[in-house]
Amino acid sequence: MRIVLGVAGGIAAYKAVLLLRLLREQGHDVRVVPTRASLEFVGRATWEALSGQPVTTDVFEDVDQVAHVAVGKSADLVVVAPATADLMARAAAGRADDLLTATLLVARCPVLLAPAMHTEMWEHPATVANVATLRAHGVHVLDPASGRLTGADTGPGRLPEPEEIAAAALALVDASAVTPAVQDLAGTRAVVSAGGTREPLDPVRFLGNRSSGRQGVALAAVAARRGARVTLVAANVAADVLARAGATVDVVEVETGEQLREAVRTAAKDADVVVMAAAVADYRPASTAPAKMKKSGQAPVLHLVETTDVLRELVTDPPRAGQTVVGFAAETGDGDGDVLDHGRAKARRKGADLLVVNAVGAGLGFGTTTNDVTVLDREGRTVATGAGTKDAVAGVVWDAVRDLVGRPSAADAAHDRPAGGPRDGHGAVRPS
Repeated sequence: MRIVLGVAGGIAAYKAVLLLRLLREQGHDVRVVPTRASLEFVGRATWEALSGQPVTTDVFEDVDQVAHVAVGKSADLVVVAPATADLMARAAAGRADDLLTATLLVARCPVLLAPAMHTEMWEHPATVANVATLRAHGVHVLDPASGRLTGADTGPGRLPEPEEIAAAALALVDASAVTPAVQDLAGTRAVVSAGGTREPLDPVRFLGNRSSGRQGVALAAVAARRGARVTLVAANVAADVLARAGATVDVVEVETGEQLREAVRTAAKDADVVVMAAAVADYRPASTAPAKMKKSGQAPVLHLVETTDVLRELVTDPPRAGQTVVGFAAETGDGDGDVLDHGRAKARRKGADLLVVNAVGAGLGFGTTTNDVTVLDREGRTVATGAGTKDAVAGVVWDAVRDLVGRPSAADAAHDRPAGGPRDGHGAVRPS
């Protein structure tokens, strides 16, 4: 595969050397296109020695080969690591003032940017807007990692590790092998939940979880690209993540588990598929303090009550007959079994048509840009697996949903009744 590795002018450019070596060791043909500023961090000789190809930065070099057009047109994949705030601003504006930005304008292959900058730069409204613009143009922008930055600073803005960037980038090529223009979910009405609910203890504090909502947003975006009409119920999802859903997805924002339950059931009244990707709290405080609880020298005792099991309720009391119901199970292994053991037990207990199981904790699942899942049927049998970017995983999930054509839904099985009519080629229910 022909890969263009763009390198912008940031201290994290040293990690791109490791990324280059990783891609080359996997047998890919990599051409490095650095910005002029990046050569202050890693020199031209390093890039040429490790890539085996000449390195240029300017559109006026290799003019006879029309490099400013040829490099991008011949690429199967473009990766920019690090992508600085300046590089993303120029790319979002459509600038072509060096070979790298010209390449980004010409490329028609998957493009992935891996940002790296100080936290203040990443969170600045201009950068947030530029990232949203790039994503709207179809560019895949990873969220930066959180950790030690230049100097003593810590926070979001750290370049992800080369292995993570390589996995995310190569998964885009695998995903693009499925023609994006195929509208195999056309006519399907889908409801997707995303994020993590928050159950308030007082006006300041809450019980919550680490879900960022990235996987649920990816599910909504991929379904919309494949022709579905999508409503996304988003629980506490950051604006920059939510922007990835795209303009065609209807978004309903909620905070608590009960708000999510009501929003999902309302939206699902005319839905063919409901995908519960949100991490919904299992417990909530029995009461919420009307004012901020103050320290008194003695820790308060919290009384918790169970929340409604939204996924199970969708199966036993569906808003509409014949719906396909998909659940998610974020699991960790323990003394009683591994992740899949717990996932299979949950699949049988919940009774959803599909249950998507993934391991979480220690850098897995929550808060990352990649995922690794196993899709189970309602009996706990494996029907699909997927790994890579969360968009790629979303594609695997929707493929599994599409393949349920003609089978009775979980809701119908729970009530021992007909499946609500024959299903069309998209898993939607047609009138008899």
